[in-house]
Amino acid sequence: MDNQNIIIRVATVSDKVYSKTITDEMAASAAARGTGIAKRSPDYIEQKIDEGKAVIAITDQNEWVGFCYIETWSHGEYVANSGLIVAPAYRKSGVAKAIKKRIFDLSRQKYPEAKLFGLTTGLAVMKINSELGYEPVTYSELTQDEAFWAGCKSCVNYDILMGKDRKNCMCTAMLYDPKDHYEPEETKKYFEENKRGFERLLKFKQWKLLKPFLRKDKEGNGGAAKPKSLLHYFFHI
Repeated sequence: MDNQNIIIRVATVSDKVYSKTITDEMAASAAARGTGIAKRSPDYIEQKIDEGKAVIAITDQNEWVGFCYIETWSHGEYVANSGLIVAPAYRKSGVAKAIKKRIFDLSRQKYPEAKLFGLTTGLAVMKINSELGYEPVTYSELTQDEAFWAGCKSCVNYDILMGKDRKNCMCTAMLYDPKDHYEPEETKKYFEENKRGFERLLKFKQWKLLKPFLRKDKEGNGGAAKPKSLLHYFFHI
């Protein structure tokens, strides 16, 4: 894919025309990956555009390519770059990385003292975050703002999160602290050296956290019924 014709910039009011396309693609992408995602409405996306807290990627022919936005928590002490999504035709082309870099820079510009954090279920996003200077951390190092955690209620994995007292879930937490951080070269090197370990950890976490749900289902059927597939727990089918 030729990225020379892709423009990545702060979203403007005229970009609201893409809001439903963006939220539809967010939902479709989560379903395809078999992972949970906190749902966002077109109105919410438009609000972020109005606030100047969104980055969009489009072609020079005004075709939507990708999107990401900023959220603030704990009175601006924490900032999250959320909702990263790229149109299927442009995935694995470097666009996601470029969007993340642009939204990271915008966050640092708007909130220079804030800690930047993110939650992800994907190794690819972990890699991009590592190249920006993010480090894997425990959930205790994230914002404890109730409004942030309330946003997880629409995620299919919310019961797992609450069952672990908000200390663990399917997502991996990553943090960039402007006052205490490694250089991007160091975090990138660390990720590359431990990539296989992170991949195994993500798979183990999925098995470990889903195991109690599988057990409960079996016990609820007198131990005789076959546990429901993982699809049931992700998609309720």
